[in-house]
Amino acid sequence: MRRTVDEHRAAVAGLLRWSSGYDGAGAEVLPLAAALGRALAGDVAAPVSLPPFANSQMDGYAVHADDLAGRDAFEVADAIPAGSVPPALAPGTAAPIMTGAMLPEGAAAVVPIERADPAQFHSATDRARGPVTVRLPAGIDAGLFVRNAGSDIAEGEAALRAGTLLGPAQLGLLAACGVGEVPVRPRFRVLLLSTGDEVAEPGAPLAPGSIYDANTTLLEAALREAGAEVSRHRLLGDDPAVLRDAFGAIPAGSTHLVLSTGGISQGAYEVVKQALADSSVEFSSVAMQPGGPQAHGTISGIPFLGFPGNPVSAIVSFEMFLRPALHQLTGVPAPRPVLEAVLVDALDSPRAKHQLRRGLYRDGKVALVGGPDSHLLHALAASNCLVHVPEGVAALAPGDRVEVTLMGPVPTDPFAVEDVLVLDEAGTDAAGTG
Repeated sequence: MRRTVDEHRAAVAGLLRWSSGYDGAGAEVLPLAAALGRALAGDVAAPVSLPPFANSQMDGYAVHADDLAGRDAFEVADAIPAGSVPPALAPGTAAPIMTGAMLPEGAAAVVPIERADPAQFHSATDRARGPVTVRLPAGIDAGLFVRNAGSDIAEGEAALRAGTLLGPAQLGLLAACGVGEVPVRPRFRVLLLSTGDEVAEPGAPLAPGSIYDANTTLLEAALREAGAEVSRHRLLGDDPAVLRDAFGAIPAGSTHLVLSTGGISQGAYEVVKQALADSSVEFSSVAMQPGGPQAHGTISGIPFLGFPGNPVSAIVSFEMFLRPALHQLTGVPAPRPVLEAVLVDALDSPRAKHQLRRGLYRDGKVALVGGPDSHLLHALAASNCLVHVPEGVAALAPGDRVEVTLMGPVPTDPFAVEDVLVLDEAGTDAAGTG
């Protein structure tokens, strides 16, 4: 079966929506420190107003409402530090007040210390000698540099809505409201396995003809970064019977998704394809490079996705299909930023496929990193975006505008871009594979 990228993205999203059993129910209550990156399971109302009381926005002098129009000379009252409850302010006096300190009763404005004469607070020694005065500009506007109670949010209002992704700003708001713990949606659970007689665990001795398993680490990190809970299955060899037994041993309800890499293409030893030959799993050819071979369906009612075995193909498949589906279903992770950029390099692309090149985006421009091949992990590690070349486009020239999906930080060091251009010259392979 041949699909476009959009068709397969919709198929993966539908599979997770209707077959994963994930509904966000069974909220987990976490302290704020543990809730970063999670999605709220319900609305959270503000238990207090922000600010909870009228306070000063500046270091300066609190001025009584009766004195805003004409008076310019004031007797200095007792200072008001932050955290104190001040006495009422008498007309004709001005109280030194610190940023964030509670506005005294009767005060209606704060004049910054820079506008006072003298432009610094009187010392304790000065005040010990007797009453001191300060001159302030005449004609002070009511509310000047005053933060009114509830001006940010009023008590009882919704501080955050269900489904909100909790980042630093959201957690900071909840902390300011005095909320100590929040209900969050449960994590989406993924069982991750890799296949292939040729793969070995990183850190183990490498036998002749073997390669280290990059896919499990690569996808586990991507899934965890996307907010999923990941279980790793031991590496499986190229025996379809062993793989069928492994699939059959997965307890019902233990995971929302089974994800494998490798064994789904057109080779003679495609173990996943052989093991699932009599299942409802569909093996598709998606018009995408890299990552064309794809599998999706259910195994004993559990959703299953099969990604290609080449590492770059696997992570591109995750970014294009699984990560967006997780966002739609769980609210986590946040969508990747999609930007328009000016292409630095020329490229060729198969006209019948949506090609995804790795690139380094900076200052509105994107330089290609490595060639189109799906094994170039060094180039992947040096990139921060995917460069989209849509179906129907066979070539692009320097200066053409392209769409990029940002996947990493944007460098500020110009030498980083120069290094990537060197890597591109060394790593470009015009042939390109799966």
